Amino acid sequence: MTDTDVVSAKSVNSNTKVRPNISPNGSATVSASDFEVASLKNPEYVRKFDRVIDDLQDVYSHKIRPLEKAYNFEHFSSSAPLGNDDIAAKPMVLLIGQYSTGKTTFINSLLNKSYPSSHIGVEPTTDRFVAVMDNPTERIIPGNAAAVSSALPFKGLDKFGQAFLSRFQVSQTPSAVLQNFTIVDTPGILSGDKQRNRGYDYTSVIEWFAERADLVLLLFDSHKLDISNELKAAIHALKGHEEKVRVVLNKSDMVSQQQLMRVYGALMWSLGKVVHTPEVMRVYLVSIWLECPSNAFEDCRSLLDAEKKDILMDLQQLPINAAIRKVNEIVKRARLARVHALIIAHIREQMPSFYGKAAALKQLSENLPTVFSAVSKKYRLPMGDFPDVERFQESLMGLKFEQLRVLDEKLLLASDEALGTDLPELLQRLPHHSTFTGTTAKPELNLSDDEFDELEDSVPAKRGLTRTGTRARSRYAPVKQERDWSLIVYNVILFTLVLFFATVVGGAVATKMGWYDGRALLLELLSQKM
Repeated sequence: MTDTDVVSAKSVNSNTKVRPNISPNGSATVSASDFEVASLKNPEYVRKFDRVIDDLQDVYSHKIRPLEKAYNFEHFSSSAPLGNDDIAAKPMVLLIGQYSTGKTTFINSLLNKSYPSSHIGVEPTTDRFVAVMDNPTERIIPGNAAAVSSALPFKGLDKFGQAFLSRFQVSQTPSAVLQNFTIVDTPGILSGDKQRNRGYDYTSVIEWFAERADLVLLLFDSHKLDISNELKAAIHALKGHEEKVRVVLNKSDMVSQQQLMRVYGALMWSLGKVVHTPEVMRVYLVSIWLECPSNAFEDCRSLLDAEKKDILMDLQQLPINAAIRKVNEIVKRARLARVHALIIAHIREQMPSFYGKAAALKQLSENLPTVFSAVSKKYRLPMGDFPDVERFQESLMGLKFEQLRVLDEKLLLASDEALGTDLPELLQRLPHHSTFTGTTAKPELNLSDDEFDELEDSVPAKRGLTRTGTRARSRYAPVKQERDWSLIVYNVILFTLVLFFATVVGGAVATKMGWYDGRALLLELLSQKM
């Protein structure tokens, strides 16, 4: 079967158990039953999960988002503001790999579908991002429509322009597997300079998806371990998300046992030059086919089957750990936004009051490492929470003095309360997977707020871990920003000076042009007073 980087979809009844395909050598492909999670069938589990997600939306929108907005956080970061649809979205699996690594076969095997499809899918190509999602009816949503849809978690993608949106689409199909998570397939990366002119920033798009993904799978081919420049840049874009990354060495049965040991060593050596982390990355040795080829080696079949079970377990646990990952991402974002606000406030303090602001801002931009060190010592912040110097410097040069705010204590205290109290409380309230081992389990929920019970009793529990918005009433009051009195005083003084000089200069010009006798008018006024 020819492997193309295209996600196909074929109609399948999601309510029917799908039997695994058995290859001639006895190897089974993935079936939908492999992803049946008992906790997702438990209405008590889903109800508790939904309530935590509601509170997480409220904490972000009322205590973290005001800080981001006040200090223009999204201008300095690739992260767009998180909406309710982003926080409540299903877990996302991001697949990255070079051409011929078997990404499409991997996805089709999970969905137990084959290519070509009847009427869903795209033409065989390597330059398209495809998000595969569950839906009762099969349909294709183009990138422009997906980027503006409030029901899809892709609103921030419109900033990458039409060149990217024309190469992005959402493929929806009924699938029991996709009820638990969403799969995003990326374009196959070719070696050399063939993909340099994509028309959009490929690395930034990968970074955008990596921030929202719950699991990132790097796929390699056992016969193709070289890492091209574009793949290296994509791996570097995963910096800060190393805990999500898993390496998959696909087509491992295309080499013998002895060769597989050498291939594994070569892959680890290649990754060591690109991924600069002290930890050894987890590598899955798998071979997932829709139909296993006849020339496959069987001497490592037991190892490959055990590795396949491990990666399926990681995928199966995604819905269970979705809330924990979402809280973790909000905590990470809040810490970055807090440090960003302190940096901007410190830069504002170093600026002159009246003249030389542009020169001072340029000088501070050139000495950002010193600025970061001063902020770190002043507020006792770890340097690991500070942004990249070059990116921050580039963004800072595009700002004006009026966009630099003084420190707002209320916003900072609200974010500290979210980090110190609200988010840890949400972690304590998360449902534990071990408690929900079957569909008839009745765990204790320890309800802390009666009004939530009254609201939730009227809403039926859903199997899919997704919500479309927050509750009608919120526990968290919105934080009102303090007025920047220094900026107000500065504007009043500036307006007064401009008005004064305009009056003086205008009077001098009028007198010079002979429009009126200024001295005569002044003497007349003095004589009247006397």
